[in-house]
Amino acid sequence: MAALPAHGIMTAVNEPDFGEVISSFDIVCPDGQSVRFALNVLHKTQLNDRVYGPQLMLSLCECAAREGIPIFLYGSYAHVVTDLAINLKRRIPELEIVGAEEGIYRALSPAEDTALVDRINDSGAGLLFLGLGCPRQERFAFDHRDLIGAVQVCVGAAFDFHAGTKKMAPSWMQKAGLEWFYRLCHEPRRLGRRYLQTNTQFIVRLGHAVLFADRR
Repeated sequence: MAALPAHGIMTAVNEPDFGEVISSFDIVCPDGQSVRFALNVLHKTQLNDRVYGPQLMLSLCECAAREGIPIFLYGSYAHVVTDLAINLKRRIPELEIVGAEEGIYRALSPAEDTALVDRINDSGAGLLFLGLGCPRQERFAFDHRDLIGAVQVCVGAAFDFHAGTKKMAPSWMQKAGLEWFYRLCHEPRRLGRRYLQTNTQFIVRLGHAVLFADRR
């Protein structure tokens, strides 16, 4: 499962191999008001809200706790994933977290990859949350779709938000589709090029699609 904002959508458009990765997912959710708006305009989906990655993660964790399904956390950095596990347990005491590991941001050796897969599978986790960032987490899920038994859920920055290492945008900015601007102001160096480039491309392509639809 993946929750994609405009950045993820445009990465899939600009990188055909990543587009094939996304097309293979069982569920792809619109994580971004602009994506929701585009779906409503182009496909008349009448979506009232987006599927926000951090909220999706909490909802799934609450369901996992009720159903007795263990979860595994993989991604971000050691201090983040440690605080994430602590905060999730504090918020949902019944939640069983059977693994919490920082991500490895380089190509894994065959031995490392096998060991990681074994740790996840041996933990008995039914849900694997990935916080490696887009598109790395989606590629990881795709590459391990036949190797990992748990359902893989790509939630990206949800790790940082629930760990408390980064702040979420105010709810009014989220509803107005301005979360990207809030995050850009807080992380201009890391997100500047990504947002300015992909958001512009998304708007241009959406405008073209609407124009083309009207002509038809």
